[in-house]
Amino acid sequence: MDPITAMYLSQGLHGLTYGMILFLIASGLTIIFGMMGILNLAHASFFMLAAYFSYEVLRITSSFWIALLVAPLLVGILGTLVERYLLRKIHAHGHLGELILTTGIMMLILGGVMEIWGTSSLPVPVPDSLRGVVSIAGMYYPTYRLFIIGIAMLVIVLMISVLYGTRIGKIVRAAVSDSEMVNALGINVPLVFMFVFGFGTWLAGIAGVVVAPLLTVFPGLADQIGMDAFMVVVTGGFGSMVGAFVVSLIFGLLNSYGIQFVSTLAPLLMVSFMALVLAVRPQGLFGVIEDE
Repeated sequence: MDPITAMYLSQGLHGLTYGMILFLIASGLTIIFGMMGILNLAHASFFMLAAYFSYEVLRITSSFWIALLVAPLLVGILGTLVERYLLRKIHAHGHLGELILTTGIMMLILGGVMEIWGTSSLPVPVPDSLRGVVSIAGMYYPTYRLFIIGIAMLVIVLMISVLYGTRIGKIVRAAVSDSEMVNALGINVPLVFMFVFGFGTWLAGIAGVVVAPLLTVFPGLADQIGMDAFMVVVTGGFGSMVGAFVVSLIFGLLNSYGIQFVSTLAPLLMVSFMALVLAVRPQGLFGVIEDE
């Protein structure tokens, strides 16, 4: 493979990796908003918290795989508790109460991680089994980045399987469409929504663990990637999983090729794309215009 082609392929894979990280975060945010109508500004903070949890579990067990299982689970449990004891009480008061509460949770998580782990960057090593490179069409590419792409694809298959192939998935979709009817059938709708919120934060937790060896763990991690993930949701259309997936890929490629070719303007490419889309379709690429 000639060097130019290898460079384009390499940057494309970099973009795909970053896009999959964005999708893991944005998908949880999309599920929570699309199914519950909750604007969760603390979502990226749960992502960051999972990265810190993975660092701590890895320090204790020396196993990345245990961290990958435990850290998202801890964040998911925390998410269910937040929904049950905090968000549920103010949900009836509209989005303003949700924004204020989730902003407070975001600041609480940030203050907590700085108090416990400090402000320095904490390195998380790549597991031995995922070190090295893989040959792709004569080009060598880091194994760990391919692992991130693979686990994101696995999560996508899991979400589709759960939502469209299981009884709980049918209940969740029915509760979103007509919660009163589902509740009349004897199904605990608040419990279903608590599960949805926990599942959404669990997805953010998966992203936090896999990104930790790539970017290290530091208090600004939520700001660094969280804003990009939020722009994905807005650009793709609130509540649209397809929109989140497509825009995540576009943003990943814009970020990767932008850094390569127009490094000084790279940060503006995603913002410009979002502005262009919203100027033409204010509801986002795959968003639906609500009836008045």
